[in-house]
Amino acid sequence: MKLLFVSTAVGPLGAGIAGGVELNLLNLAGELIRRGHVVHIAAVAGSQTGDVPLVAAVNGLPPAFAQHEPRDQPVVLPHPSATANLWEAVRALETDYDLIVNWGYDWLPLYLTPFLHTPVAHVISMGSLQDTIDAAIAGVLRSFPGTVAVHSEAQAQTFAGIEGLVILPCGMDLSAYTFRPRAEPYLAWIGRIVPEKGLEDAFAVAELTGLALEIMGRLQDEDYFEATRNAYPRAVIRYRGFLPTSEMQQILGRAQCLLVTPKWVEAFGNVVVEALACGVPVVAYRRGGPAEIVVDGMTGFLTPPDDPHAMAAAIKNLPGIDRACCRAHAETHYSLGAMATRFLDWFEHCMRIEVALSEIT
Repeated sequence: MKLLFVSTAVGPLGAGIAGGVELNLLNLAGELIRRGHVVHIAAVAGSQTGDVPLVAAVNGLPPAFAQHEPRDQPVVLPHPSATANLWEAVRALETDYDLIVNWGYDWLPLYLTPFLHTPVAHVISMGSLQDTIDAAIAGVLRSFPGTVAVHSEAQAQTFAGIEGLVILPCGMDLSAYTFRPRAEPYLAWIGRIVPEKGLEDAFAVAELTGLALEIMGRLQDEDYFEATRNAYPRAVIRYRGFLPTSEMQQILGRAQCLLVTPKWVEAFGNVVVEALACGVPVVAYRRGGPAEIVVDGMTGFLTPPDDPHAMAAAIKNLPGIDRACCRAHAETHYSLGAMATRFLDWFEHCMRIEVALSEIT
């Protein structure tokens, strides 16, 4: 296949602004290239794409973060718009590819789908947040069934009344993660530092257990971080910054567990797979995608949402978790090879749908 991956316009690839979208896009692109497919990327200028060719690098103002906007927010394109510039570049390049894969949670690519000559597959990385995007997703599915994918059942359930979403769990290059059979007495938390990730609950768990908390991730909301730190003065906190995988796993791999504390429905939970790949159990709220990855009592523990005391109690039971079982679970269900096979099957479906519809018309 000749595939054009179109990144989200919120920031350049490699900066960590888009969270798991960046990792999923680049991991999958690399694996598909290894399998003999052609994959190119269109993204915001300044993106780091490694060995994957960047065929369009656009400038412009990013869209607002949808999770911080009201549900009835109208469609807004700032001027100049990075999203608009991305899809103008796609229009100029589309005939060179068999399939366009949209990785952005944005109204514009959904709206443009029927106007492009090349089939478009949409990977939606967040749950239902805005009415305009929900309506656009429903419209695409009516015209092009099976061409919109999400990463978990929990994510799909947020799109009330929208049927036909394809569930595609993600995967990791597990060879990049070192299994560590023994833990040291500290906890880990990884993610963008923003309110919806619930970092304050991880601080509370650290204070309740007396264990140090290692924090890794992009600091997007400094005021929130400082207010959270001040609210838990007895918690031992070490913020390590946004680290490359090789450095991140050195810290994560020795942790007693990874804490996952979302205040919203996470689409998937790449950090959960990364922890399991290192042999690290996960203590997560029973909410969103992470709750579908963690096997309660086998690879960690699921606790009631928004209850740090329940998390602290679960940590006492970590000695009963076999770290080798955590790694084995990741290898069985969340390898990059398994992800690539799932996505390739879906890509073929998306192209067949387009051919079938063209024959009908």
